[in-house]
Amino acid sequence: MITYVSVGLLALLSLSIPVGIVLFLLGFGIDVFFSPFPLIKGLGQMVWSSSNSATLIAIPFFVLLGEILVRSGVAARTYEALDRWVSWLPGGLVHANVATSTMFSAISGSSVATAATVATVAMPQAERLGYDPKLFSGAIAAGGTLGIMIPPSINLIVYGFLTQSSIPQLFLAGLLPGILLAVGFIVITVIICLIRPDLGGERRVFPLSQMLGALVHLLPIIFLFTMIIGTIYKGWATPTEAAAVGVAVAFVIAGFASGISFKMISDSLLGTIKVTSMIMLVVMGASFLNFTLSSAGLGRELKDFLEGLGLSPLAFILVVVMIYVVLGFFIETLSLMVVTIPIIVPLVVAQGYDPIWFGILMIVLIEMALITPPVGLNLYVVQGARKSGKMSDVMIGSIPFVCVMLIMAAALIAFPQLALYLPSALN
Repeated sequence: MITYVSVGLLALLSLSIPVGIVLFLLGFGIDVFFSPFPLIKGLGQMVWSSSNSATLIAIPFFVLLGEILVRSGVAARTYEALDRWVSWLPGGLVHANVATSTMFSAISGSSVATAATVATVAMPQAERLGYDPKLFSGAIAAGGTLGIMIPPSINLIVYGFLTQSSIPQLFLAGLLPGILLAVGFIVITVIICLIRPDLGGERRVFPLSQMLGALVHLLPIIFLFTMIIGTIYKGWATPTEAAAVGVAVAFVIAGFASGISFKMISDSLLGTIKVTSMIMLVVMGASFLNFTLSSAGLGRELKDFLEGLGLSPLAFILVVVMIYVVLGFFIETLSLMVVTIPIIVPLVVAQGYDPIWFGILMIVLIEMALITPPVGLNLYVVQGARKSGKMSDVMIGSIPFVCVMLIMAAALIAFPQLALYLPSALN
C-alpha cells in the first residue's frame, strides 16, 4: 500500500493535476483496491468535519492581511527602508531581501505570499544594480520560507489543528528558530560575498538622517505584529480573533498609505479566495486520504515497521527527518504536512518527544522542501517574478540556504530548548 500511495502520488502530480484532487483520487483508489469497507460513504462526513473548525477561519484572515499590505504599497516601502539599514553588509541588497522577508513573515503567515511580495519589489533592483541572479533570487526564495515559521504562521495553525496542540505555544516556539534562521541566511550571505565579492553587488552606505527617516516605514509592520501576537498572549483574543482585528488594522494602514480603492479591495479579496480555496481543498483531500489510509491499515503497517527497527529515540527522529527530506523533493509542503501528521506525530510522541518541539522541527524540514526541486513552490514563485533567465539560477542560488536549514534542524535536535524555551517561560 505504501508503494501504491508513493507511486500514485508522483504519477498524478506529474500530470499537473491539482494537489487537492490528487489526494481525493488516492483516497478513492485505496477504497477500491485495499479496503473491504465502502469508505466512500464517509466522504461527506470527512469533508465536513475537516473544514468545520473555527481555528481554520484564521487562514483567510491572515492571507487577506498580507494581500492588503502588498497591494497598498506598504511592503514596497518596508523594503526600501530596510535597504537603507542593511545594504552596507557584504552582499548589499541581498540582505534587504532576507530582512524584508523576516518582517513580512511576521504578519503574513504564508511563505508563498512572502516570497511573491519580496520578489515583485526586489527583482527590478537586482537587474538595475547588476546583482548575481543566482544568489539574489535564492535569498528571496529562502527568505520567503520564514513566512511559515515566524508567527503568525498558517502552517503552524494547521499543525495545531491536526494535533490538538496549543497554537499560541506553537507561535512562541517558532519565534526564536525563525529569527535564528534569518540571521543564518544573513551570515551565509556575508561569508559567500566575502569569498566572492562579485556576487553581492555594490555595498551602499546611506546617511544617518536617511536611515532614521526610513524607520517610519517599518512602524506599520511592527505595530501589526505586536498587536496580533500581543493580543494572543495576553489572552485578549484567540488567533482567529487576532487575525480578524489585524485585517481591520491593515485596512486603516492601507488607507493612510495610499488610500483604499475598489480595485485594491477586489484584488485583495480575489487573491484571498484563490489561496484559501487551495489550502482548504488540500486539507479536505488529505483528511479523506488519511481516513482511507488508517481504515486500510497503513498507519498500523508504518508503526509496526518503525517499531520493528528497534531504534533509539535519537535514531528514530533521524529516520523521520530523512523521510521528510526525501518526501519534500516530490510533495507540495502543505500536503506533506497534512498527509503525514496523523501518522508520524503519534509515533514521535510515543518516543518521548514534545509535539510542540516536533512541530517546529517539521516546519524547518517543510521550509527546506519549499526551495528544493522539483516541486519547491518558492522556486517557481521567484522565477515567475523574474520573468527572464533560467530556473536553474534560482535552484542553485538556494543551495547555501538549504545548508543553513539543515544546520537549524540539527541544532533543534541537539538543543530542543531553542523551540521550547519561550513556551515554557510563558507558562
